[in-house]
Amino acid sequence: MRTAHIVVVTAGLSEPSTTALLGEQLRQATAGALDRAGIDARFTVISLRSLAKDITHHYLTGFPAEPLDAALKAVNEADAIIAVTPVFKASYSGLFKSFWDLVEDGSLAGKPVLLAATGGTARHSLVIDSAMRPLFSYLKALVSPSGVFVSTDDFGADTALTSRIQDAAAEFSQLLAWTLGGAKPSQQNQAQTHPGALEVTPFEELLRLNTAR
Repeated sequence: MRTAHIVVVTAGLSEPSTTALLGEQLRQATAGALDRAGIDARFTVISLRSLAKDITHHYLTGFPAEPLDAALKAVNEADAIIAVTPVFKASYSGLFKSFWDLVEDGSLAGKPVLLAATGGTARHSLVIDSAMRPLFSYLKALVSPSGVFVSTDDFGADTALTSRIQDAAAEFSQLLAWTLGGAKPSQQNQAQTHPGALEVTPFEELLRLNTAR
């Protein structure tokens, strides 16, 4: 099986950033899940904070600077995406939305996408289903059924956080394996590699899940 190219897009504005931290934890968990499935993976991490000026200039001039152009090409050529945003006013950040508005039409069609978000309080926990999922469904992405929301207090306090990240990454990785043409793992192999892993869901069922949410 060929190497899977996964792009991690994070929209954190601060340094250090809890959004970037969550993106890194999801990257590591995905790498581990893919390795257990016998799939090689390479990752490209895109921090939108460093591209904020280039994104604004692109809207004003119509031409992307080289760093932004490289980021957009990476998304276009990726096999799958991990997208992580901070939450402001009960939705994704303006910087996050501005980047995806520049992505070429059709470039996400059929690509597995794992959604994640960070927020100040658990009140924002519905943002993945209420805001992010509709956006990526509109972009025709194949959105992984489970996303990960983490509030500020969850880091270091939520004892289930690691498990939630690993479970979401395992689900996302099996979706990616299926889109790459990988064989469906047996229940015995799943129990030996990752007890919480799910069987690959048929494409038609995933489409139903995405349109129903």
